[in-house]
Amino acid sequence: MNIGDKVRFLNATGGGKITGFQGSDIVLVEDETGFEIPCMRNEVVVIETDQYNFVRKTSTPKASKETETPAAPPTSLKAMLSAHVGDNAEEEETDIADRPMTFRARPVERRGADELNLYLGFLPTHRQSLASTDFEAYFINDSNYFVHYLVLTQEGTSYRLKYEGEAEPNMKVWLETFDRDALPELERLTLVITAYKRERAFALKQPMCITVRIDGTKFYKLHTFQPSEFFDEAAYICELVRDDRPASQVSLEADSLQTALQTPKAVPLTAPARKKGALPGFKGTDRNGLIEVDLHIEQLLDRTDGMTAREILDYQLGVVRKTLDAHLKEKSRRIVFIHGKGDGVLRNELLKLLKSRYRSCTHQDASFQEYGFGATMVTIH
Repeated sequence: MNIGDKVRFLNATGGGKITGFQGSDIVLVEDETGFEIPCMRNEVVVIETDQYNFVRKTSTPKASKETETPAAPPTSLKAMLSAHVGDNAEEEETDIADRPMTFRARPVERRGADELNLYLGFLPTHRQSLASTDFEAYFINDSNYFVHYLVLTQEGTSYRLKYEGEAEPNMKVWLETFDRDALPELERLTLVITAYKRERAFALKQPMCITVRIDGTKFYKLHTFQPSEFFDEAAYICELVRDDRPASQVSLEADSLQTALQTPKAVPLTAPARKKGALPGFKGTDRNGLIEVDLHIEQLLDRTDGMTAREILDYQLGVVRKTLDAHLKEKSRRIVFIHGKGDGVLRNELLKLLKSRYRSCTHQDASFQEYGFGATMVTIH
């Protein structure tokens, strides 16, 4: 060691330049602040000397890494500051505050909630102006299971992914905010659902592929949005799964349904109970004498097991004929047939029937504000 050599402390952070000696064992080191620090000769190591102008290799980890490829720059402010503290900084342990958070609390389970109950929820952002408001869509998981869901829209015979995610137990998930232009996309939704639990044993739930029809006309009616246990504000709740089974307004897309649709022979059906004298799908009249008839098959029949698509269509057209025949003598009577957008098959067949059998009646698209794209209004003359 010589005066002028740069040294680093072995038992402390930092170092400095040798300014003198006291005896054979004491070295005086001047640090960067100008203070002379006496220390034992064996507690410092020379890292640079003025005499030979070279860097001496040491056995410390720092020296062994000087020829390696430089590490990536620090990604946190704390790491950037630590890089300038001194050569000894790399030997310090990582601060606990820098470690990623890995703890995940177990979800709270409710007694008696091990059966799947799933819903779609729709909430108007401005309920006072229903004609122009946007809507928020939610997936609601009212069970003790994690639920992974895919929500698909249908384009002819193809599908497009609209939403995808995981709903934690007893939680609702915000999906999106949409305006009225998006209502036709919601008219027919297909959901693929898988349920499971984490870090504990659970009863196996069969994966589900279900299809639900969202009636766009309901978004124009104030009474559609009712109080519920899931929201503080009035909301439209569409039931998907009730007690592990698809709800009544949902059709199960399974092999049994495919087999039933391919069965050529129809099974006799019993129409649901209605007010005496009322026609299928009849919804009543308003003060202006407007009659609404919902032609969606789930509104007309309790069951469609064994019916082909042609038989379903014929039944719907039969309801149209019965309704018109019952009111043909009522001049200026207006009847709205709600058929939905879908693939347009029912609407086209309805128009053919009107042009061929009811030429005295006029028809037009019903009010978009009231019914969206899926209704036709007929006026009897």
